[in-house]
Amino acid sequence: MKWRSKIAIVFAGAAILMGAILPAQSAFADSADATSESAVQTKALSKPYVVYGAGLASEDKDAIADALGVKSNYEALTATGSDYATYLNSAGTTDASMISSVSLAPADPGTGVKVNIEKYNGKNNITQVTAQQYAMVATMAGVKDVIITVTADKAVSGESALTGVYKALATDGLSLNKENTQAANDVLDATQPAINQNSDDSSYPGKLMAAVGDVSGKLAKQRQSDNSLATKADIQEMLNTALKKQGIENQTPSTSINNIVIALSNVQKAPVSTTKTYITNVTNAADNIKNSIGDKMASVKDFANSADAKKALNFVQQIWQKIVDFFTNLFG
Repeated sequence: MKWRSKIAIVFAGAAILMGAILPAQSAFADSADATSESAVQTKALSKPYVVYGAGLASEDKDAIADALGVKSNYEALTATGSDYATYLNSAGTTDASMISSVSLAPADPGTGVKVNIEKYNGKNNITQVTAQQYAMVATMAGVKDVIITVTADKAVSGESALTGVYKALATDGLSLNKENTQAANDVLDATQPAINQNSDDSSYPGKLMAAVGDVSGKLAKQRQSDNSLATKADIQEMLNTALKKQGIENQTPSTSINNIVIALSNVQKAPVSTTKTYITNVTNAADNIKNSIGDKMASVKDFANSADAKKALNFVQQIWQKIVDFFTNLFG
């Protein structure tokens, strides 16, 4: 065989072998436009982030990083009062009031949003917002398949923590629609009084947020099926049914129900409710949250850890070795 023919065969073989890699990369890259806002997160987080609150005392930063499990490969950002106004539509927030810090790690596909609230120096300084609230509200904003860890160096309600989540996603090229983030934050505000009132029932936050998520999924499905919006009376009836299903209808104050209905109405009008992906995400989140208790939703197995990266690297190395062997056998 002439040497030109051998070279042609080499390139053909290499193309076939590398074909197993390249199509997957191309499909992934085309799945989202990093320059525009998205109704839902359209691709996986590419790397882990840590977002420190601008009001964090500098001498506490290392201890906060330890509490959040930050490693050398985490990109560090700062969440400011301006960021809070951008994502949550609340002007007048100062940098000094941005105390909560968060870390984000990519999770395996289908994991959804899971949240751990970590203690700082043995104390839980996130005094009001629960892990289950963070998880459902982030899902309603369009987030998926991330592990969020939250902590603070002093006692705070925790309301500003999601600002860091949205900023990290934007930095990663995954800017979420601000109508979604603001509507989702309305849900956080609306559910907080009921959760505070039931602080002695550790199962209540999961049940309440599951009920809220269940209704939101149904509202999105209705909007997509016939392009209609449910009335507030309809939403209240749906919410009452969902609360009864979770066994908490008598624990949820009527004022909170009214406020949650208004918040759910805002979410159904937001772009997130126009996507089929959201129906799947929020329904799965409701299923995951309904039995969730306490500050830890995620376990080690939920993280897309270095073992996964090594597995992917080994696959590429194996493909390359086949190419090398092909050359060796051909010319040997």
